[in-house]
Amino acid sequence: MRKIVVLLAAAAALTVGACNTIAGAGRDVEAAGEAVTDTANDARN
Repeated sequence: MRKIVVLLAAAAALTVGACNTIAGAGRDVEAAGEAVTDTANDARN
């Protein structure tokens, strides 16, 4: 039983860490998209 609890705790920690990483990657992609949009708008004007 103790092994199951330890494994579940480890899995929960990894899941939370992955969510933070994915959220950070999403912000990076969003920032890159905004930069491309701004550059395209500047080139058009």
